[in-house]
Amino acid sequence: MDFAPLSRFIDRIAAWRIPWAEVLVMHRNETVFRYRAGYADLEAKSPIDEDRIIYLYSLTKILTCTAALQLVEKGAMLLGDPLSAYLPEYADMKVRRTQPDGTVSVEPAERPITVRDLFAMTAGFSYDLATPSIREAIERTGGRLPTREFAAALAQEPLQFEPGTRWNYSLCHDVLAALVEEVDGRRFGAYVREEITGPLGMRDTGFDLSGAQLSRLAPQYQFDEALGKAVRFDGNWYRIGTEFESGGAGLLSTVSDYALFLNALTNGGTSPDGVRILSAAGVDLMRSDHLTERTRSDYNWGQLAGYGYGLGVRTHVSKAGSGSLSPLGEFGWSGAAGSLAIIDPASQLTVMYAQHLVNNQEPYVHPRLKNIVYACL
Repeated sequence: MDFAPLSRFIDRIAAWRIPWAEVLVMHRNETVFRYRAGYADLEAKSPIDEDRIIYLYSLTKILTCTAALQLVEKGAMLLGDPLSAYLPEYADMKVRRTQPDGTVSVEPAERPITVRDLFAMTAGFSYDLATPSIREAIERTGGRLPTREFAAALAQEPLQFEPGTRWNYSLCHDVLAALVEEVDGRRFGAYVREEITGPLGMRDTGFDLSGAQLSRLAPQYQFDEALGKAVRFDGNWYRIGTEFESGGAGLLSTVSDYALFLNALTNGGTSPDGVRILSAAGVDLMRSDHLTERTRSDYNWGQLAGYGYGLGVRTHVSKAGSGSLSPLGEFGWSGAAGSLAIIDPASQLTVMYAQHLVNNQEPYVHPRLKNIVYACL
């Protein structure tokens, strides 16, 4: 293995518009390459270091879906169950419909939202965190907005489409976190800590930081086109309540910590130390393509050509379509600040890539990074 091309790529993008970048490559449970370049703090010129904590944003979704799949494996719920069997406020949903004359009506939904719809982004939600019902819930809870209260508020908003008929990237996994709470009885953060991060030894992954951890939180940036440089853009804009543990975007972690979780999935759901978080069958269900003929056209992000969508993850289904060097069945997801997870059971390969730039250049960086990694093996 020669990872010189990968280090050159990291150097190049860190000298471009991304303040810093780091990549960790594991092969057969061993770290075979780790490299970082750039400044964690551009103003102070402090280099990025190994223990920096970052916002995972949507990389949270992989762990949330893992948590929910644990409950499926235990028989606590089924993918085909109506969501209202657990969250009764979702029993009588309304749907916005555009009429032929262009007017919009709100009518009763013809289909129920299922548990599968939450996993697969087909429930009919949007990604709007500023709806009237959510704003009211924030005020009513004094800014706390517990996860379960969030889900109850979202149920008051009309759906964008009939459940199961379209794919739309949305707040599905935030509701999935509330579903885990309702089915299990613990707060979502406690469930994650006791069932996943704790057993795996992930000491720096959670929804809240201690004082010591806060001192290790990396500054976040946004590239300002007018100024031609990256400027500070701190904070997680998805954290809309002090008790809102966002299953879609709320976790913070380090590269080292999250790689432990990703590598367990690479190993069929079990860590090298024997900690099992999912069965191999559960991992295969997660990375199966759950798009249908009807929903596939909605899943049209350019950097995900050749990929299907599983239970919270992209999954490689066509090498001709993707132009990717990764094998079929490679899966993972990414985060709003530019992080990327590559999980590949066939190659026994785990990659955790991180950066902290909210206009993240993902369509440029991620496909190139992936091809370089596989070419280096």
